[in-house]
Amino acid sequence: MATEFLPELDITAPARQRRWTVLLRWLLLVPQFIVMWALGIATAVVAVISWFAALFLGRLPDWSIAYLSGYLGYYHRVAAYALLLVDTYPPFSWSSGDHPVSVRLAPGRLNRLAVLFRIVLVIPAAIVLDLISTGLATLVFFFWLIMLVIGRTPVPVFGATAATLRYTLRVQAYFLLLSSSYPKGLFGEPHQVNRAGAVGSDTRPLVLSSGGRVLLIVFIVLGVLGSFGGGDGAEQANSGNNQVRSTY
Repeated sequence: MATEFLPELDITAPARQRRWTVLLRWLLLVPQFIVMWALGIATAVVAVISWFAALFLGRLPDWSIAYLSGYLGYYHRVAAYALLLVDTYPPFSWSSGDHPVSVRLAPGRLNRLAVLFRIVLVIPAAIVLDLISTGLATLVFFFWLIMLVIGRTPVPVFGATAATLRYTLRVQAYFLLLSSSYPKGLFGEPHQVNRAGAVGSDTRPLVLSSGGRVLLIVFIVLGVLGSFGGGDGAEQANSGNNQVRSTY
């Protein structure tokens, strides 16, 4: 029986970050956001063509794998920098080079029936992603202030944010047919994995601290309140969510 492979996000966290880059982080990323906007349009076209190709072939064409894998790698390097997980500016490149953020994907054969209904199958995972993204967006300004003062990312904040970003990768990879494994593992791996398995980075395996798990639950709670609440609070949460999704 084939071993299930879930997409992995490797992030090597810096000990400290330069406060001036934290202060100007989103301004520094303006060129990246412009490029990502253009690439997002191209990716939508490639995704539609790839869906039809996968229905006939039972797999993605090689050119599609190369483009979509490269796009997800670039996207998550920008996202990790925007969310203060790293202090190394993302290169305008498909290749990660020596950047501390990279993705691990293993595209393969696809079930045609699952491909046909992929947009329906992904809905539950997309709802979970929407909730945690809304919760993260609600708190991201406070995280920015904390980092501006102490010059580093607190361990719980790093873990919960990295878990959100990794889950984003898994949902995107599943939706774009780069993975046949349904998105899971939001709360990371059990502590036993860290002792028994080889450590690939600060997020592989992703073992959350107690504070990180609590913070992730807070994201979900805030996401629920932001999605179903009313008044100005919900509008502010939705506004913050849209800002984070400019990175997602």
